[in-house]
Amino acid sequence: MARICINIVLIGLVALAAAAGVAAQTLSHGMVFRDCPGCPEMVVIGAGSFTMGVPPGEEERERLLVAVRGRSVPQHPVSVRQFAISRFEATRGEFATFIRETGHQAGSTCWSVGEDGWKERTGLNWQDPGFEQTDRHPVACVNWNDAKAYVGWLARKTGGPYRLLSEAEWEFAARAATQTSRYWGDDASAACGYANVSDQTQKNAGFTGRFFECSDGHVYTAPVGSFRANGFALYDMLGNVWEWVEDCWNDTYQGAPSDGQAWITGYCNRRVARGGSWYDHPGIIRVGIRDGGSTLNRNSFLGFRVAKTL
Repeated sequence: MARICINIVLIGLVALAAAAGVAAQTLSHGMVFRDCPGCPEMVVIGAGSFTMGVPPGEEERERLLVAVRGRSVPQHPVSVRQFAISRFEATRGEFATFIRETGHQAGSTCWSVGEDGWKERTGLNWQDPGFEQTDRHPVACVNWNDAKAYVGWLARKTGGPYRLLSEAEWEFAARAATQTSRYWGDDASAACGYANVSDQTQKNAGFTGRFFECSDGHVYTAPVGSFRANGFALYDMLGNVWEWVEDCWNDTYQGAPSDGQAWITGYCNRRVARGGSWYDHPGIIRVGIRDGGSTLNRNSFLGFRVAKTL
């Protein structure tokens, strides 16, 4: 049985930290801060330890395809230091500010689904992923290099150590002191209260495949924060868009770091993504799921969120 221990107790109400420049030692678990107008809203995550990975039997119970089983084992103990994580996935509006200020070129093709299936389509990009979005939707059609460029710009803009999450930090934050396959429990039928997933809304729109037996009201992405937060006051840790993290891809957790740092050896032209998306079925929408893709890959179900070293 996975064991999670947090050395700082999460209080009921999230406190609002002072503006930019708050000393790290004044920040405690659950506090929220923003380093500049338009910067991501960040939540402090206290240091702690947990068991990373999935227990025996979970992948079989969730009917995960045999071909992709075994990526999230063996379970192993991990300790993480205090850090901050963006409360929401990076939004299209936030990414637009980055593009305006830097002139970064984020490509003109993106993998997207249509009547002819999934294809890399010319003319699609973060501004038009193939479906309607507003600035409050999570940015999609961004590759790992785009995400790295964004956090690099944010670090320069604020003078703070912004970066991508490590895979261990992501899972620690997503689990939020729970031991179940999803941060709301093991019951897949409750998903639509907590996550934007492949649901009956999508089925009724003509999609095929496996679906949750609930309706979340969104065929594609949803505005960030549309569903209930997890126990650490973080939104959309499951569903909406997959989230790039720093780690190189490794086929299993054999030899994975135990200190919460990113695993920067392995197949580093391929990076890890976590959390599942609006397109994913119950077997995928779990805290323990992991996948990866080329650093050049842009996909309409793939985005990111940011971290800051404290």
